[in-house]
Amino acid sequence: MNSITIDPVWEEKYSSGHCEHAPWDAVVTFIFRHAPRDRSRSEVRILEIGCGTGSNLVFAASQGFSVTGLDCSPSAIKTAIGKFDSQNLSGDLRVGDFTSLPFADNAFDLVIDRCALTCVGQKDAARAVSEVHRVLRRSGYFYLNPYSDRHSSRASGRRGPDGLRYEISEGSLTGVGQICFYGRGDVETLLDDGWEINSLVHMENVEVCRAVQLTHAEWRIVAVAR
Repeated sequence: MNSITIDPVWEEKYSSGHCEHAPWDAVVTFIFRHAPRDRSRSEVRILEIGCGTGSNLVFAASQGFSVTGLDCSPSAIKTAIGKFDSQNLSGDLRVGDFTSLPFADNAFDLVIDRCALTCVGQKDAARAVSEVHRVLRRSGYFYLNPYSDRHSSRASGRRGPDGLRYEISEGSLTGVGQICFYGRGDVETLLDDGWEINSLVHMENVEVCRAVQLTHAEWRIVAVAR
């Protein structure tokens, strides 16, 4: 791991008690829609990169799937392991860098990115996506969820290298460290080699009860490994 890939803000947050308590609805939908149905759930392997405190994986494990999670924050993984233990669930939870995944080729049926890759620059994101392709079985599905360049927080950040924005001071992404915002062309470039885009959805939520309207914008992409 290195300082470019990993922003220390996340260890600071998780070591101070930040914890996700429920799975994201879009991830739940992705799992149920794209998990193979020709095998038992215990044989379907799901990887989440940037799994945080494991809310998505706790849900998947409770539904009988075989789950693996990787995050840069030791505190997040420690909390996730505690959640699994308290519910008598099994999962492989590790501290690591998603630009160099410690897993075998073709090991997983589904891979989930819930706004983790958007926290690194475009070059690191491309390395991570290449690693996801390597560990995902052919015809396996990848859920990719970066923030959009139409997000209000983008304009308030200081421009950095490799598409990153620093010191975001407005919108819903204050206090989360470095963020890379993606346009449609950036998304398509990221998935240009070895992928088929199955679904490409742009989501916008606009807060209108303020003097200045704020837009939360993100991409929800499902891609198939080829």
